[in-house]
Amino acid sequence: MIKHQSKIQSAYTMGRRKFLASITATTGLVAISEKSVAHDRGTFNGAPALTVQQVIDLILKEIPGAPFAKTVDTIKSGEGGQPVTGIVTTMFATVDVIRKAASLGANFIIAHEPTFYNHNDDTEWLEKDQVYNFKRDLLNKHKIVVWRFHDYIHTYRPDGVLMGVLTKLGWEKYYNAENPALVVHPPITVDEIATLAKKNMDISMVRIIGDRKQVCKRIALIPGAAGGKAQIELLQKQKPDVLLVGEVHEWETAEYVRDAQAMGLPMSLIVMGHAESEEPGMAWLVSWLSPRVKDIKITHVPSHDPFQEV
Repeated sequence: MIKHQSKIQSAYTMGRRKFLASITATTGLVAISEKSVAHDRGTFNGAPALTVQQVIDLILKEIPGAPFAKTVDTIKSGEGGQPVTGIVTTMFATVDVIRKAASLGANFIIAHEPTFYNHNDDTEWLEKDQVYNFKRDLLNKHKIVVWRFHDYIHTYRPDGVLMGVLTKLGWEKYYNAENPALVVHPPITVDEIATLAKKNMDISMVRIIGDRKQVCKRIALIPGAAGGKAQIELLQKQKPDVLLVGEVHEWETAEYVRDAQAMGLPMSLIVMGHAESEEPGMAWLVSWLSPRVKDIKITHVPSHDPFQEV
């Protein structure tokens, strides 16, 4: 498919050159520069523009074990052979994010989470849904490719999402490659941790189970939604003073911590929200990817938490 497109593009370019030469010769108009023609066919400074798939391949070169035989990190919209005009990173490729990407002239969105409302982005059940079709039509209208970057960014060492969060919190100096999920911090209260997360990560609200005045030194950190079993097993293994997470199943980790509190154990929980807890990882991706694709503008557009406080 890509070779076929290349032949068509080559024929188009040769035809365009002949046309421009003819116009110049017969009308005396100044010839349009080769640089302008090159820009039209998807090049930069005389070199072919990177395609979506080439950018993806550059990323995967640095992911241990990539490409994976089974992964949700696939193209959800558009074609991999499309030349990239700009990249947007985000948590969710929402309608607002798509519109913003289009206004920036970016045609490649790298999203951490699903685009079409389920983990695998299955769309058969949505074919007649007006919301799905509106979003699909919007992507097609602007010729925007969406690629999910979930499994791979978490497999990168150090985990890109974790590093984004640590950097936002100012805790990158506490990172321990031997035990990434545990931050050993100078004494700090639960309330101070919550306040820091809200301020530095631009979170409007966090939820807490436990004593807000409790002094903490051992902080377990799992952005996103690892699931109750993984969160509780981390509590069992690390015995932290506080667990800082993105999302919980309220009948699992929340109830475990409530019972631990009732026993008198010094164990608290801070819930930041799924999107807000991992958004810093997609912002971190900008600084990581930019030196690898120097000629492409990369912009982080946060999708934010969709909920309102009442």
